[in-house]
Amino acid sequence: MRALMLSLLLHAAPVAKGPPAPAQPGAHATHATPGRDAASAMASEPVSPETRARLLRREVAQVALGQVRAPDAAWQPAQRDCAGLIRYAYRTAYRRVASERLSSPLWKDARGEPSDFADAETLLSRNFTALGRDAATREALRTGDVLAFRQEHDAGPVFHLMLVVRPEDRAHAPARVVYHPGEPGAPVRTGVLDSLATEAPLEWRPVPANAAFLGFFRFKEWMS
Repeated sequence: MRALMLSLLLHAAPVAKGPPAPAQPGAHATHATPGRDAASAMASEPVSPETRARLLRREVAQVALGQVRAPDAAWQPAQRDCAGLIRYAYRTAYRRVASERLSSPLWKDARGEPSDFADAETLLSRNFTALGRDAATREALRTGDVLAFRQEHDAGPVFHLMLVVRPEDRAHAPARVVYHPGEPGAPVRTGVLDSLATEAPLEWRPVPANAAFLGFFRFKEWMS
C-alpha cells in the first residue's frame, strides 16, 4: 500500500537487525520458546479460561513478531497481507495452545458462516468487536487487538489492519504494532504504538481526528 511510507517511522528493518534501543524491549518482552511453554502448560494440568487466554495472547505475539525476522514457510506467500498476518498468528496460536478449537473454522465469512478465510473487511465486520477510537481505549489495548483503517482510493476503499503486541511487563516496554504493508514480497514491520499515534502522517494515526481510522477492535471470542 503506497501510503505506508510511515514504515520508516515504524522501524521497517527486521528486529533481528536491531531497532533503536528504547523500542527494543517491546519487541522482546513477550518472548518465550515458541509453542513449548504454552503446550507444556496446557498438557501438565487443566488451566483456567484466564490462563488459556493469556497463553493464546502470548503465542499471537510470538508468531507475529517472528514474521518480522523472517516469514514462516508455513505462512503461504499468497496469504501475506495485513489480514493474512492476523489469520496466521491467530491460527498458529490456537494450534499451539487450544488445538481443539480448530476442529471448526476459526473465522466467519461475510454471510456469518464458518470459514477458514476472511479478508480485512470481513474480519472487522464478522469476527472482531469495535472497542472505541480514543486514547483511553488505546491505553487499554491488549495483545491480539487490532487497529483498523479505511483508505479511499479511485478503485474503491482499502482496509488495512495492524496487530497490537503489548508486553506483559508494561513498565519496561511499550505497546507495539505489527503489520504487513500489503505489497507482494514486502517485509512485516513493527513499531511503537504511541509513536504511530503522534508522529505518523495523519491518515495513519490511530486518533479520533483521523477520519480514516476506524478504531480499535478485539476478537469476539476474547470479549468475555
